[in-house]
Amino acid sequence: MSNHSSHEVTRRTFIGNSALAAGSLLSGIAARAAQTPSRPNILFIMTDDHAAQAMSCYGSKINQTPNLDRIANEGMRMDRVFATNAICTPSRATILTGKYSHLNGVPVFNRFDGSQPTVARYLQKAGYHTAMIGKWHLG
Repeated sequence: MSNHSSHEVTRRTFIGNSALAAGSLLSGIAARAAQTPSRPNILFIMTDDHAAQAMSCYGSKINQTPNLDRIANEGMRMDRVFATNAICTPSRATILTGKYSHLNGVPVFNRFDGSQPTVARYLQKAGYHTAMIGKWHLG
């Protein structure tokens, strides 16, 4: 017998439900992508708190990341990137908006103003369906 009430969600249930939701979302995106073969798929993976040397596609001799290596080899890999603000939250806001931290309103750990133009909004205007899965930390 479980000590959980009917309203509590266990880690296993949360992960299972998240996987089902992600699968449903991805299958819908895949169906739409099949209808528009001339448009490239875009998968932007932003990881946190590691240097490029953490992945073998960037030359790591310690870590082997074959799945990320395959994606890097079949797509585009960023080799020359400059972060104007290396703190995680302001850096995310800068990537989303293309604006310096003092212009996008997130110079430290401020709340992100979601009404401003972002790369996701531009992609949506171009007919793409966008989604964010994972860490957000922008309020």
